Amino acid sequence: MGHGVGRILAAYLLLCSVPTLASDTPPLPDPLTLNDALALARPDLPLIEMALAQRDASAADLAEARSLSGVRLSAIGRLRVIEPADVSDNRDNNDSSARLALSKRLYDFGYSDALEASARLAGNGSEWRQLDARQQAHLEIMQRFLDVILADLQYARDNEAMAGAYVSVDRARDRHELKQISDVALLALETEYQDALLLRNESQALQRMARSQLAIAMGRPGDLAANLVPPAAPDTGLALPEYEDLLAEVMQGNPSLKALQAEVKAAQAGVKAARAGHGPVISGELDASYYNRETNSTNPLGAGLVLEVPLLTGGARDAAVAAAWAELRSSRAQLAAAGHMLRQQVLELWLRLGNLRKKLEALKVRDDYRELYLDRSRALYELEVKTDLGDAMTGISAVRLDVAHAEFEWMMTQAELAALAGRLLPGEITP
Repeated sequence: MGHGVGRILAAYLLLCSVPTLASDTPPLPDPLTLNDALALARPDLPLIEMALAQRDASAADLAEARSLSGVRLSAIGRLRVIEPADVSDNRDNNDSSARLALSKRLYDFGYSDALEASARLAGNGSEWRQLDARQQAHLEIMQRFLDVILADLQYARDNEAMAGAYVSVDRARDRHELKQISDVALLALETEYQDALLLRNESQALQRMARSQLAIAMGRPGDLAANLVPPAAPDTGLALPEYEDLLAEVMQGNPSLKALQAEVKAAQAGVKAARAGHGPVISGELDASYYNRETNSTNPLGAGLVLEVPLLTGGARDAAVAAAWAELRSSRAQLAAAGHMLRQQVLELWLRLGNLRKKLEALKVRDDYRELYLDRSRALYELEVKTDLGDAMTGISAVRLDVAHAEFEWMMTQAELAALAGRLLPGEITP
């Protein structure tokens, strides 16, 4: 009976804990803004967690390096039976003993210092990796948010096109019954309608997929935002910085580059540590012992200064130095490759901004034309002169979609440049 009550109580407590866990994540507002999406994203996104794990591993390596020169205390017990020597006065066979040994490495000719420096520099690199991971998560959420708005605009365009095609085919059916158009003409319009309907359905599916991708980017795969607030249009009239100035800013503040630079310095310290490894070590020792069988050579207390000089290492030192040099060479190559890639990436983004500005200027002219065309189509529709109002509205939706594409690409390009320079998240703490 008692076990049954315990199981019921445990199940009740488990059920009560579920709302508490769910309440840790506040619900998404409706409508959802870009700032809301960024602020309400889970802090334990996989990309960030991997960077944090690397940081923790670097901290553990630093702690291990520092422990090398720390104080060590050992308790040693020995159970031993002997046959006493013939000249021994103590004929006891029990030679068991207990010993407390305190030791500390005093000097190792630079090995521990170099090892600690290497671990500390590697830790600095992991801090920059963490900033880069947070920036990438920010960019991913931003891109997925804008993708949802684009999917909605695409659906609006395709839905209007489908509606226009339906109106055309519906009128054609009436005219076909009156023998005013042929079977081929009607079938052609039916085909256009089915194609438009297919595109509309695909756009509708894209809306669902885009919202799912946004939810996953936020670390909340079960929270699909229904309504989103489009961000304000960017000011594309601002003067663009010179490429050389932009490149200098990126090369100075790029988190990945700083991480690689720290790793190169860590590898240099690793070479120094490898050279000093397997070298002389001076240690201090204190010990207190208890012996079950005391003789003239047993001492209860002892202190000493120990010098250990390896004479042969079996090639271990040479192998360690070779591995450290290989690590340094690899780090330098990665740093050089990252620098080359950054130069090209900054140039591409900078040129893209110039092209987008020209594209938006052309779309502005196209938008003005479509507005005038729509006004004329409305007037003719009211006069029953022409029936291309649906096409005009579809054209307006298409222009709005193209403008949004260009504006959002402008926003993402600016954000990517800010991330490359390490200033996308000004509140982040860096080394």
